[in-house]
Amino acid sequence: MKYVILIGDGMADYPVAELHNRTPLAAADTPNMDFLATQGELGLARTIPEGMEPGSDVANLSIMGYDPTVYHTGRAPLEAASLGVSLAIQEVAFRCNLVTLRHVPGGDILMEDYSAGHISSEEARELIESLNQTMGNGSRRFYPGVSYRHLLVWQGGQEDWKTYPPHDLTGQSVRSYLAEEGKEKPLLELIKSSWSHLAHHPVNRLRQERGQKPATSIWLWGQGRAPQVPTLQELYGITGAVISAVDLMRGIGIYAGLKPILVPGATGYLDTNYAGKVAAALDALKTMDFVYLHVEAPDEAGHSGDLQNKLQAIEDFDAKVVGPMLQGLKALGPHRVLLMPDHRTPLSLKTHSPEPVPFALYDSRQSLGTRPSRFNEFAAEASGLFIDKAFLLLPRLVER
Repeated sequence: MKYVILIGDGMADYPVAELHNRTPLAAADTPNMDFLATQGELGLARTIPEGMEPGSDVANLSIMGYDPTVYHTGRAPLEAASLGVSLAIQEVAFRCNLVTLRHVPGGDILMEDYSAGHISSEEARELIESLNQTMGNGSRRFYPGVSYRHLLVWQGGQEDWKTYPPHDLTGQSVRSYLAEEGKEKPLLELIKSSWSHLAHHPVNRLRQERGQKPATSIWLWGQGRAPQVPTLQELYGITGAVISAVDLMRGIGIYAGLKPILVPGATGYLDTNYAGKVAAALDALKTMDFVYLHVEAPDEAGHSGDLQNKLQAIEDFDAKVVGPMLQGLKALGPHRVLLMPDHRTPLSLKTHSPEPVPFALYDSRQSLGTRPSRFNEFAAEASGLFIDKAFLLLPRLVER
């Protein structure tokens, strides 16, 4: 038996007026996801436990079978694992975004772009390595990641500092936060010390000449210490792989004992290498039991508030991932597929929200469908099936 989890990050949403009060999932053309909803179990699952932040770290820990209230210590330690960075007991890892801050007349500072215009990984590497040379030291180390997503390991950092995801602040003033004089002062001083260095770097000068947004600042958040997590092989006796353009997903997979597979051209955006991800997944399943395949593009479209991009991301996920995976799995024998978003990223909010999300659980050996269905929030709620703790879906998938 082969087991597959397909994640369309942030696909779920709220009703949109331009779509006649349908959600993007309900409006998009998704015949392959609809097939799974019709032929399998369709329901809602709560991926974000009550009281926890609706982050991808919490949600994907849940989907991968781990109770976040037990195993979650922060986002950055998971990303550190993906980069091959081992954390000592006294070290705290921070997610280090490259962002575009805009200083406006009157002294205000706005979060213009949480991704520095989706800066390329090559440009970002130059900036992060340069920052490490000038701002790194024996207790602080910067590590380059993918696009705008990077890592800081700080021996003097504190896991209880209050930090904020930059995608939650898009278009908002961050001046008051940066001016705070509380216990977070060392962190804020480090952020501000990056400004002059980045302003004069050749990478940013070239980006501005091309009309692209420069990376004007680092932004530190999602900090924590290394978690202690049992592997899926220890828990369920399964081996597998994780395929994603995002360090966070690969890091969760590494802690779960999965093999991270890097696919050339996987960007985490609309231009990602969908075909390469599917081919890598099907190849891994020839020798492994399980694949966790993650696509970031719908989430990025949600963060930017771009309806057309979100519709395209959802339809691309259906046509270029779900459909080819289902076709390829037929040659591998019996299989079970869990399809879902990790959380909602409503266009109206431009950030994550904690409401339950739809899921479809399909078994190739049987058809549970009694009538045609769609894969969306409304149909999932109407099914009456509700899983209050999403970490129970993994054992349901692998029939434990």
